[in-house]
Amino acid sequence: MPRGDKSKYTDKQKRQAEHIEEGYEDRGLTEKESERRAWATVNKMTGGGKKPGGSGRGKKTNLAPAKKGGRLGGQAAAARPKKDRVASAKKAARTRAHKKTAHA
Repeated sequence: MPRGDKSKYTDKQKRQAEHIEEGYEDRGLTEKESERRAWATVNKMTGGGKKPGGSGRGKKTNLAPAKKGGRLGGQAAAARPKKDRVASAKKAARTRAHKKTAHA
C-alpha cells in the first residue's frame, strides 16, 4: 500500500475529511495544505483507517480535534493598541486584588 493511500478509510472518514478540508479552504489555506490538515485531523480523531484488515480492538473516536476548529482567539485583542491592552490588564489586576482583599 503506497504512502497516502486512502483505501483503508471508511466512507464516513472520507466525508469528514472533505468537510474539514472545505472549512480550511474557507479560512484561506491552499487546497494542498487544506487536504493535508484535514486528513491529519481525521487521523487524530479516529486513529487512521477503520476498514477491517488489521488486528486489535476498535477504539473510540476522539472528538477534541473537531471541536478545536474555529478557535482563533486573540485577534480582537491583537488589533487594539498596546497602551489600551496594558491599561486593561492593569485594571483587571487591580480588580482581582480588590476582590481578593474584600473576601479575605
